[in-house]
Amino acid sequence: MRTRHIAPQMTAQILPLGQARPQPTLDPMMALVATDLGRVNEVILARMQSEVPLIPELAGHLIAGGGKRMRPMLTLACARLLDYAGERHHKLAAAVEFIHTATLLHDDVVDGSSQRRGRRTANIIWGNPPSVLVGDFLFSRAFELMTEDGSVRVLRILANASAVIAEGEVDQLTAQRRIETSEDRYLHIIGSKTAALFAAACRIAAVVAERSEDVELALDAYGRNLGIAFQLVDDAIDYASDGATMGKDAGDDFRDGKVTLPVILAHARGSDEERRFWRDAIEGRRVSDDDLAHAKQLLERTGALADTLVRARHYAARAIDSLAGIGGAKARAALAEAAEFAVARAY
Repeated sequence: MRTRHIAPQMTAQILPLGQARPQPTLDPMMALVATDLGRVNEVILARMQSEVPLIPELAGHLIAGGGKRMRPMLTLACARLLDYAGERHHKLAAAVEFIHTATLLHDDVVDGSSQRRGRRTANIIWGNPPSVLVGDFLFSRAFELMTEDGSVRVLRILANASAVIAEGEVDQLTAQRRIETSEDRYLHIIGSKTAALFAAACRIAAVVAERSEDVELALDAYGRNLGIAFQLVDDAIDYASDGATMGKDAGDDFRDGKVTLPVILAHARGSDEERRFWRDAIEGRRVSDDDLAHAKQLLERTGALADTLVRARHYAARAIDSLAGIGGAKARAALAEAAEFAVARAY
């Protein structure tokens, strides 16, 4: 699915202008799914074991490395939203987390990342080959859990998401260091590599709860829009935050030549000289700390960072709107606050 350009002036506000409220958090969603998440963690711990000691050691480094478990929590919270009383969602949420963890291991190898969630990446500690192979192991465990569930529909949703994620990563790789990358292509990439798993994690809850296709599509839309908002904010804070806050090296996207929305907007709005700077930077010829500082100045001056966050708020609002009239008020409020939190991380 291609995600179309949204003009800034069309962006809906999550909160009325001037309304004060506490900073949104994931606390309501975490409280909603606390018991279920404990069961999911038991499944994760059991299924990451192997007679080959390196596998649980390396997998555990990332799985236990401080991640919020947001994607499996979405599966659990959506099941709560639909008053599902069974246990199938525990294994499926674990499968979602294994898919996510496997993609992180592979991404860190492709990107040559040295830090994630404030810790050294697995590829730096153990090397690239073990990281890739343990990622493959986790993908295999995810598909074991899916087949144990027995639903062909669930298997189709998660298998398709896995394929779309891989396509998105390859598409991002081919767009790397290409300043001419369009906004449409960028949105298609993040819709694939990030939003697809958010959407699938939410949608499978409607399948196990035996709800209509309309409910499936509503939860898919919630997850997809949330995922896009989440990635837009990530791409903005790569320039607007620091390594300690982000849990990764500041300016990684800049030095890796990734063409994200802030860069696309700043390049389009810049002078001829500024566009030459962006081309040199993205193609790898301007990557010093001074160059990064200059890039940040251009992003601020052109409003590129601010407008990226405006787009993120729009997608978060669309996510919230997707849940209208579905399920109980408590679970719906928790999911709405999770969407608001996705954007609030930038402030």
